[in-house]
Amino acid sequence: MDSKFISVSLDNVGDIITGRTPKTNEKDNYGNDYMFVTPTDLHKHFLIKESERMVSTKGLESIKSAIIDDMSILVGCIGWDMGNVGLVQKKCITNQQINAITNIKDDFNPYYIYYLLKGKKDFFFQQASVTRTPILRKSIFSKIRINVPDKEHQDKIASILSTLDKKIELNNQINQKLESMAKTLYDYWFVQFDFPDIDGKPYKSSGGKMVYSEELKRGIPLGWEVKELAQIENNIVTGKTPSTKKEEYYNGQVPFISIGDIRGNMYVVETENTLTQLGAESQIKKFIPKNSICVSCIASIGLIGFTTKDSQTNQQINSVVCNKFENRYFLYFALNDYFRFSGAKTGNTFANMNKQDFSEILITYPSKDTLVKFSNILKPSMEKIFNNSLENQKITQLRDWLLPMLMNGQVGVK
Repeated sequence: MDSKFISVSLDNVGDIITGRTPKTNEKDNYGNDYMFVTPTDLHKHFLIKESERMVSTKGLESIKSAIIDDMSILVGCIGWDMGNVGLVQKKCITNQQINAITNIKDDFNPYYIYYLLKGKKDFFFQQASVTRTPILRKSIFSKIRINVPDKEHQDKIASILSTLDKKIELNNQINQKLESMAKTLYDYWFVQFDFPDIDGKPYKSSGGKMVYSEELKRGIPLGWEVKELAQIENNIVTGKTPSTKKEEYYNGQVPFISIGDIRGNMYVVETENTLTQLGAESQIKKFIPKNSICVSCIASIGLIGFTTKDSQTNQQINSVVCNKFENRYFLYFALNDYFRFSGAKTGNTFANMNKQDFSEILITYPSKDTLVKFSNILKPSMEKIFNNSLENQKITQLRDWLLPMLMNGQVGVK
């Protein structure tokens, strides 16, 4: 179906609003009534249903001129978040780093406009004024022109692309639920110590014997040990970055994992950067096999994910090569707990952790029989998470391949 494109400015699509922050010295401005969207939230999902920060009704009404109505488009307009785009379906506010298109006119499909702007990240940077930090001011943002087809054509294109994104969202929701269930089982067995005893009853609740651990200053089940991480799995690899001056080392087939690749991903199925075989072999001892556990230990410390291929990492990551299957899932959750609750965190700032400190992390280590049972129970769920992650990668590639061709009319819709 052919469609003629017309050129319109963004302020003809809807009202343009630059966000504002309610006064932070008035605590009753903050609560759980409405989302307060910041650039961090734009990284997570195309459809923003929750935000890290929330405001009260009072906080929302304190900046009435910046209220965003339902079914609006949010665009990051400052710094490296420039051009990150999200959709919201309910009333909210944003901070001043985001420009919103709200009260979208009937001639425009919000999903279509979202996808059109999603492909303009580089263009937004070009339009920004640059001092120290790139800023795309409301006055410039409002007058950016876009080419759009008629509404019927917009609806059909938006339907195709949003169906793909909704499938990705569904897989993510399933993965979150499965991981939450696995974490609950881990807590029940290895934090509360109510793993099944020889009679299938919860160990501690049924009077299972506990012994005092001097290292941990608390009781642990009889027969369990307190071990350093390197005593459980002794192959720990600290990553390294090959020389960036050698172009022939990069853009190959070997995943090169950095912190951003782990964030939000139990399984690292795709990396922003890759190494050639030549680049990887320049530091051959830094290879880590599939199913290794990568842990960020500098800057954003405590992010954890599994490798899905033979990979290498940068120096911000320590990796545990799991030679024993029964240790793999147990250590993933044990390390997550360590970084959530241990002294590795000081206030709101994490200290960096070198390889020795990482290797010496103390872990309450159960019997092999308990570990094997736990691993076998979790295996189907963990494999489902992995397969969903792989499927999301393929759907994302398909969506990103289709998006520019649909938007410029190179591919038609019937």
